Amino acid sequence: MNKKQDTKMSPVQFVFRIIQGALIGLGAVLPGISGGVLSVIFGIYKPIMELLSHPFKNFRTHVPKLIPVFIGGVIGFLGVANILAYFLNKYPDPSVCLFIGLIGGMLPSLFREAGEQGRTKGSWISLVVCMCVIFALLIGLDMTSYEVAPSFGWYLFCGFCLALSVIAPGMSFSTLLMPLGLYTPFVEGIGHFDMAILIPGGIGAVVTVILLAKAINALFDNYYSIAFHGIVGIVIAATVMIIPVSGFLSAGSAIVNIICIVVGVVIALALDKFNSGVKVE
Repeated sequence: MNKKQDTKMSPVQFVFRIIQGALIGLGAVLPGISGGVLSVIFGIYKPIMELLSHPFKNFRTHVPKLIPVFIGGVIGFLGVANILAYFLNKYPDPSVCLFIGLIGGMLPSLFREAGEQGRTKGSWISLVVCMCVIFALLIGLDMTSYEVAPSFGWYLFCGFCLALSVIAPGMSFSTLLMPLGLYTPFVEGIGHFDMAILIPGGIGAVVTVILLAKAINALFDNYYSIAFHGIVGIVIAATVMIIPVSGFLSAGSAIVNIICIVVGVVIALALDKFNSGVKVE
């Protein structure tokens, strides 16, 4: 298949990409969810990283098929997120459980993709080590109650965390910012297009991409199985850490949350089946 054919996309594929982008944008803004994890699950993490690490080289081949993803990402981050944020505030546990089901339902296909180039002892070690590191990091952040006063420097840090949540799947920027008290002012500033927040946040994100994108893309090119199994470990740990344990203490709430998880799994399996049939890559 030549490059010209690769860049062509049917209306159905275009809409499907927008939906994927909206979910990624939504996952990026909702607490505990990682947009990077969803981009991996949807099979578009690698082309995004290739574009970020070599923007001029891959512009013509990657941008056309990623444009609907970027459109959807903006819709999800600024539009859909504002709507669903209501449900997250009103029904936090069921909302998170729905995403847990979505991520859990996509794990089998993610694991298959990780083994496309085989599995070695190093692959399994990478999975376990990354999973343990993320558990330790997120548990440590969860136990930290230190808050800082928002400032230009801290909003640079917010941009770093936002970019990191895309570059390093499983690193939810909300999880990193919440313990510091920066999540709410940063997201509200983005939603209201506050330049005092958007400018430092954008600078932090761009610098992070420039510094880390090429290194991570090279890691995938040279150590695909080890790197991808590491991501699987990150996804597992990040997903386990957002389980709302308190939401399963009573029979009523437990039933509702379990139903939400099941619905998420069903949606994930349907998306995976559709994704395989439509061939959006």
